Amino acid sequence: MINKFFLNILNFLINLIDYFNKKKIINYFKSNFSSSKINIFDIGAHKGETIDLFLDNFNINKIYAFEPNFELFNYLRKKNYSEKKVIIYNMGIGQKDELKKLNIMKDSSSSTFHSLNENSKYFKKKNKILSLFSKKKSYIRNIQEVKLANLSKLILENKINQIDILKIDTEGYEYYILQGLNENDFKKIKYIYFEHHYDLMINKGYKYSDINKFLMKNNFNRKYKLKMNFRKSFEYIYENTKK
Repeated sequence: MINKFFLNILNFLINLIDYFNKKKIINYFKSNFSSSKINIFDIGAHKGETIDLFLDNFNINKIYAFEPNFELFNYLRKKNYSEKKVIIYNMGIGQKDELKKLNIMKDSSSSTFHSLNENSKYFKKKNKILSLFSKKKSYIRNIQEVKLANLSKLILENKINQIDILKIDTEGYEYYILQGLNENDFKKIKYIYFEHHYDLMINKGYKYSDINKFLMKNNFNRKYKLKMNFRKSFEYIYENTKK
């Protein structure tokens, strides 16, 4: 019970610091949007942290939020967002429509479709810290089979002509999500905002340079970079140079 209490305190402090980091991102977007209504795709919605910030700071037309973890999806549903502004999908986004196994971690924000590199220094350090608060030896808490959908297919089905912000936070799956977009749909997006890990804990099969090259090929340039506290990851904002 005491261990769980201290784990909750640790998570609260990390989330508080992350909140102020997210505010920096929000302030960047604020400087680039007028008062007109905007559309946002939130891929990897988690507990709605980004949804809340967007709702509090922008004139929202619609937020399309995607969360494959059914426990987190149920958590989001209980937040009672207005269905006129926020649509929540219990699915992930990938290159194609398919079923895929999602590794649910002790720390839900680290859940991933990839296998773990248990030899990485970052993994050993993080698992050691979390083991102080849990009797479970495995870093993977359970495995869910979840639905993935192709993003371009969803854009077509929902008749979406403009995405002002495409936010992606999927623990090493960002590149594959972007590869599922066709050329015409890239033209509909103004900003792509994503997180990338450099810690080698996840066997994701690509590097940041692969994402950068792919986005530049589709007429997106990097505009903003932010180091996240307590972990080897950065958040990036890319802008469509053709919009």
